[in-house]
Formats: sequence, C-alpha cells, structure tokens
Amino acid sequence: MRCPFCRHSDSRVVDSREAEEGAAIRRRRSCSACGRRFTTMEEASLRVRKRSGATEPFSRAKVIVGVRKACQGRPVRSDDLALLAERVEETVRASGSAEVAAEDVGRAILGPLRELDEVAYLRFASVYLAFESLGDFEDAIAALRADASQAPGSRGGRPATAALSTAAAADQNTAVPAGRPRLPTVSALQAASGP
Repeated sequence: MRCPFCRHSDSRVVDSREAEEGAAIRRRRSCSACGRRFTTMEEASLRVRKRSGATEPFSRAKVIVGVRKACQGRPVRSDDLALLAERVEETVRASGSAEVAAEDVGRAILGPLRELDEVAYLRFASVYLAFESLGDFEDAIAALRADASQAPGSRGGRPATAALSTAAAADQNTAVPAGRPRLPTVSALQAASGP
C-alpha cells in the first residue's frame, strides 16, 4: 500500500479493526519512509456479471434505485429500501462467489420485496420475470393469495381480500345504481378486519 503523503510503497500495519459490521477491515498503517500514519479500508470484492458479459462492482445504491421505481407511490420508506438492499447483499455474498450474475441479484431482490410490499413486488417481478400476458399477472397474484392463506393469522385459510369481499357481499343494505361498482361499507370493512 503506497503512502498517500510521500508515495513510498512500503508501510506496516499498526492496528486492525472490523468495520461496517464485519463486512470490512479498517487498518491503521505507518509509512516506513516518512513515518506518517494513514488509514485503509479493506473489503471483499463482489462483482456483478451483466447479460452483456461486462462486470461491475455490486452496488446497494443500484439495488435501491431499481426497487424504488417499483415502489413509486407505495407506502415504503427509504429505511425499508436500505434494509432490503442490505439483505440482498447478504444473500448474494452468502453464495461464496466473488462474481454473481445479474439474474441472481434480481432473484435475491424478489423475496424481501415481496415481504415489503406486494404491489411493488408485482411491478418488479413483471419486468424482471418478463411477464408477457395477463395470465402471468394472474398466476403471480394467485401465488400471493395462496401464500397469504397459508400464513399464520389468516382466518380459516382465507386471504384477507376474500374475507373483505365476503363481508361486502353480506352487507347489501344499500341500493347502488346499475353499472356502478359497489364499495364495501364500514360494517363490511369491520367484519373483514375482525374484532
């Protein structure tokens, strides 16, 4: 490591500490020529191989930018996106490879994004998985509903959306002009949300 002050190529490590929760090592060095001290950061390199064959360093910021587009207009905070990017990096680093395919990064995004916001997940998946028809969306929505019905806390294996439509159908007290969609009333919403 060259000294940033005198450009001498020899330095010795005086102190080493973990940084960024163990993802990097901070080293304090002393130049053997001028005696001045400086700090270096070392981290394991992770590169992403694009479809074109080019590689670039993995970037949490790029993950956030890509996911932020899918989350536009959704109640998702910047902190949530930062945590998602961190989880994605942990997942791709866990593969143990210094170079991962861009497709692997996309797959690593899908799970945490699905947990964060289902609408954003559908938006991202439609581009990443190259949905070509309405059937692709229907299949993805059916999978989301099936998972929701098996999740702990769901009522009798029924997704909340089904409970809401059942409650809305049961509350048909008011007349609605033909051709106009019937919106669930407050009592239907309360019935769907439970006690």
